[in-house]
This record gives sequence, structure tokens and C-alpha cells, in this order.
Amino acid sequence: MSSSHANPAIPSHDGPASGEHPVKTGEIAIGVIIGRISEFFDFFVFGIACVMVFPAAFFPFASHLDGTFYAFAVFSLAFIGRPLGSMLFMRLHDWYGRGAKLTVALFMMGTVTAGIAFVPDYLTIGPTAIVLLSVLRLLQGMATGGSWDGLPSLLAMNAPSNRRGWFQMIPQLGAPIGFIVAAALFAYLQMSLSDQDFLDWGWRYPFYVAFAINVVALFARLRLVVTPQFASLLKTRELEPSPVGELLRLQGRNIGLGAFAPLGSYALFHLVTIFALSWALLFNGQTGSEYLLVQIAGAAISIPCMLLSGLIADHIGRRATLGIFAVLIAVYSGWTPLLLSGGTLEGYLFILVGFALLGFSHAQAAGAVSSTFQTYFRYSGAMITSDLGWLFGAGFAPLVALALTVYLGVGYVGLYLLSGAVGTLGALWASRTVGLPND
Repeated sequence: MSSSHANPAIPSHDGPASGEHPVKTGEIAIGVIIGRISEFFDFFVFGIACVMVFPAAFFPFASHLDGTFYAFAVFSLAFIGRPLGSMLFMRLHDWYGRGAKLTVALFMMGTVTAGIAFVPDYLTIGPTAIVLLSVLRLLQGMATGGSWDGLPSLLAMNAPSNRRGWFQMIPQLGAPIGFIVAAALFAYLQMSLSDQDFLDWGWRYPFYVAFAINVVALFARLRLVVTPQFASLLKTRELEPSPVGELLRLQGRNIGLGAFAPLGSYALFHLVTIFALSWALLFNGQTGSEYLLVQIAGAAISIPCMLLSGLIADHIGRRATLGIFAVLIAVYSGWTPLLLSGGTLEGYLFILVGFALLGFSHAQAAGAVSSTFQTYFRYSGAMITSDLGWLFGAGFAPLVALALTVYLGVGYVGLYLLSGAVGTLGALWASRTVGLPND
């Protein structure tokens, strides 16, 4: 399977029927990017609100610091719910098909995220507000797990052999784009409204927007997965759920290695976004909108870094690329305490350099997730491994980093990030004979 260009037509197993439009890699890429943008937009809207809004709206009985701790605990619930949702929606896939599963998952994600906008604050209904927020956050994670459609794996499997690093990078573009849109909305609202209006009702608008974005993502992805051409292609590529018990028994080692391989990238992911925002507001006295603008600039920097990472991976291999930038993350972790404990300029450098490294490393992190399994297990294996990787590497990162900062000192945040980089390098080393391909 080779091609001389980056957007080849991909025939189904028996070739497209007469008059049918052949499947193109570019169509898959567009569907994947739109889906990832909607997913990360939802998650970053909640994450930013955990810092800028929820301590005052849902935990007014606590100090700002303690309220942020409580909000980060709620934030983590989605990563616990994600593997639960994957298991639940696999049954829905078996019973009613991929299109029905995706429709329910994305409608659920949009409805739950928009529903957060309607939750009354603590002063209105008391502890019930916290319960409702927590339940909706857990459901948001379950919907994310259920929205796995196999398109990223399909994109990687059908990439030209000399462009796999590039095509592995494409789905990851959704992360910085989703963050930019979410952060820009919050920054605009805070700069346009009084503090009281923003806390009373302004923060709710990004959650409304999430529903519209999810509707767009739903139709963009359904347009692909329910067509006969894509259904045939997904089936011939064996991108269908496999029995979980059999997967764990025969591919348990690959699941473990795949979950640890992207730890450095996933830990950095939330340290330069959610944790860094909390650091700026709690300890540096900066406004949310001011710091969000710097983070938006950092996310914009990460996009060309991702593109460059795809080119590098095509020349030296995905394993080597992920390993090199894990080493650079380890070096960066040594500077983390100095940058965070410095002045405003040092704090900005922490964000900009961190986002650049995140672009290079995160672009190839999916290769560690989706390329370790036999074809029969690839769909379910990539899904479960991704869920576990995010749970271990990112789900508790803001909470752990803030706790380390407060109780042990900011130097331990660097050690926490270093542990993620070591986890990546260890998984790459252990998988040299069974896992990650170097093509």
C-alpha cells in the first residue's frame, strides 16, 4: 500500500462500487480533526472553569486555594468515567452499530456539557450543586470514552508507509485548536464583563457553545462512519470491538506499555494548561484573561511544532521521535521550579517552551497507543490504552501538581514531570521487541 501523495483514495476491500465516491485519506483526516476539536473543547472549557469560576461558584465555603483543590478533584472524575464509558458503549456498538453508538455518545457529551451551564451555584441550592456538577463531569468522561470511532486508527493504517509519522500527527491537532477556542472564549468574556457578571452568568456561555460544536462534530463523523464505503473499510481493516477478556489475556503487556509510553506528553499536557493557569491566579496575582492570552500564544506555537514533528518522525521513526522529546521534557522538568518561582517573564517562558515541547511530543503520542496491537485487537486495544494513558498521565495532573506545590514545594512539580518522561522512556525501552514500531 503505497502512494506518491498525501491524500490517496482508499478503496474498500473489493473496490468501490460503480459510481461510488472512493474513500480518501483527507476525508478521514477532516473527520478526525473535527471530532478531536470538539472533545478537547469540552474538556478545556471545564478545566478553565475549574480555575476561574468553580472555586467561587461551587465552593464558596472554602478558601480560593481549597476551592481549587475541590474543583480539580471534580475535574479528575471524567478520566475515571472514560474507561467506564468505553466498556458501556462497546455493548451499544455490538447491539446497534457504530453509527448509533457515536450518535448517542456525542449527543450525550454535548447535552451534558451544556447542562453544566444550567447547574445553579452553591449559594442557590447548597451541596446539591456540587453533586450535580460531579455527576455531569463523570458523564462527560463516559461520553468521551463512548465517542471512540476507530477513525484515528483507520487514518494511521491507511497512511503511505513513508508518511506514517505525518498522519499519526494529524488527529493530535485537535488538542491545541480546542484549547485555543475554549481559552479565547473565556478570555473574551472576562475582559468584556464585570467580575460579578462573569461569575454570575458569563462563564456559562462556553458550555452552551459546546453543544453546537458537538452537533457539528456528530454530523462530520457520521457522514463518514455510516456510509457503505467506510463501513466496508472499517470491517476489512478489522476495526471492530474485540472481547475485552481476550484482549487483556493476550495483549495485556501491550496495554501496559501503551498506557505508559505517552506519560511524559500527557503529564506536560495539563501542567502547561490547567495547572499553570491555577498557578498564575493563586500565586502570581495575574488575571485569568491575561494568562489565557499567553497560553493561547503557546498553543499556537505548538501547532507548527506538531507539523514539524510529523516530518521528523517520517525521517527517523516514531519511536525515536517520541524518545528524543521525552528526554527534552526531562531536561525541561529540571527548569520547571526556576521558571515557576521566577517572575512574570519566567512564567511566560514556562508556558511558551512547554507548549512547544508538548507539540513535538504529543504529536506522536498516539503512535504509542495505536500501533502496538495485532490487527484483530487494534480497535479495542487502542481505545482502552488511550483511556488508561489519559487516566494515569493527565487525569490527576493538575490536582497532584497543585498539592506538591503547596505541601512540598514547586521543585516537586519538576520531579512529577520527570517521572512522566521516565515512564515514557521506560515503556519505549521495554517495547523494543514487542511493541512500538519504528517506521
